[in-house]
Amino acid sequence: MKIKIGDYPYRLTCNIHRNYMTNKYGYVDWPTEYSQFETALEWVDDRVQSFYNIFNWLWFDRRKQKVSVRIDPWDTWSMDHTLAHIVVPMLVQLKETKHGAPYVDPEDVPAELQPKKLTKKQKDNGETDSTHFERWDWVLDEMIFAFDSKQHDNWEEQFYSGEHDVYFEDTGNGFSEMKRGPKDTFKVDWEGRKAYQERMSNGFRLFGKYYEALWD
Repeated sequence: MKIKIGDYPYRLTCNIHRNYMTNKYGYVDWPTEYSQFETALEWVDDRVQSFYNIFNWLWFDRRKQKVSVRIDPWDTWSMDHTLAHIVVPMLVQLKETKHGAPYVDPEDVPAELQPKKLTKKQKDNGETDSTHFERWDWVLDEMIFAFDSKQHDNWEEQFYSGEHDVYFEDTGNGFSEMKRGPKDTFKVDWEGRKAYQERMSNGFRLFGKYYEALWD
């Protein structure tokens, strides 16, 4: 497999007015009426952007993102395993660089992360509850856990203990039966293995459910 995906196409933009207003008032508290200087700055911004748009039309708006993907035959022998190597580092980076969080259904997270009731003022201001972002972090962690586990074919070994001591006893008619010897102490934690597998499966389920929310 060989994948090469270029940067998204960009265009020239003038942010003189926006940067000034953001630094002065923040992202959401801009005044409804601008001062004389702010109005003049907006006029300059518009003129510069009009000049930029000429170059955007001639070049930047015509560019497309470069994507090159080559799939080798062995990449699909265990496609679930192959994709895990790609998905894990992408999920890790997304969690580290994200700037927000989507709505997560309460049914998908533990009880301690259930939404807290908002006051009327908080609702009117468009605020989120106190665990809104924690819920998304939890979901991402479960996705990462699932795909990281898929990378390792030996994850089940953590639920094995003891040593094998087996022998085969002839049962007649050319058949034999495997039996445990006196020194056989091998055990499997079936409950632990089942819980681990269920957590993996839930992580894959969450990945599918929130696939369209995987953006920064």
